[in-house]
Amino acid sequence: MTSSAIALSHISKVYANGTVALQDLTLDICESEFVSLLGPSGCGKSTVLRLISGLVAMTTGHIEWSNHNPKRDLAYVFQEPSLMPWATVWDNVYLPLKLRGMRKRAAGARVDEAIALVHLQGFEHAYPRELSGGMKMRVSIARALVTEPEILLMDEPFGALDEMTRSQLNSDLLELWQARRWTVIFVTHNIYEAVYLSNRVVVMAARPGRVIADVPITAPYPRTQDFRTSSAYTQFCRQLSEELFQASQSAVPNSETDAADSDSSRQDPVMYQ
Repeated sequence: MTSSAIALSHISKVYANGTVALQDLTLDICESEFVSLLGPSGCGKSTVLRLISGLVAMTTGHIEWSNHNPKRDLAYVFQEPSLMPWATVWDNVYLPLKLRGMRKRAAGARVDEAIALVHLQGFEHAYPRELSGGMKMRVSIARALVTEPEILLMDEPFGALDEMTRSQLNSDLLELWQARRWTVIFVTHNIYEAVYLSNRVVVMAARPGRVIADVPITAPYPRTQDFRTSSAYTQFCRQLSEELFQASQSAVPNSETDAADSDSSRQDPVMYQ
């Protein structure tokens, strides 16, 4: 039986202005799982990632980890790449190792490997202004992978991309996950993306943020383009669509809650643990 990587127990988060972002949320993530958090704006998806990463503190509840030094084994990919415009691709990927005190000579092989994993060989000396949106996101992912994490937090990393680029990056990410078997917690608003990537989709409702469904995606890996047009894929998408509808019906209008969740997804503090 697969052991737990992260266990969130009875988590609540209340902001200083009184907004209840999360209420009594309990969620268990197993090692090597690919779990997507799916739900409407304001349901606390990004807040969950920020609590796991330690960027914000919970109000009540606790988080249990499977290892003794969780933050050293965690990487965070934000919605925006937030690359240093004055630095090359290589130097952007090197940044988290530099912050750990690792010299370029010692870090070279790891940086080169991370760049190769996201298929950016030949662009090591390019600057962000010379890259497409999809390539910038690949650099952001490589910057996370260079730390050799066990847990990868991803906050809508492909949300701003066109559908063709998004589809390709979904496939590339899935290929990497199958090879490396990280534990991935992936935030998305996109049902089709969640079904394609995940072996579990956790549906959340807003005001207050809470889990209303935990749907296993039992289709086998590897998943190809054929899966996207299969009857099983359609069935999972329909099921999640119905769950999302129920989530939207259970929310109480509160613009402050929407703001708390959507703003958190745009903040991009430096976090290369």
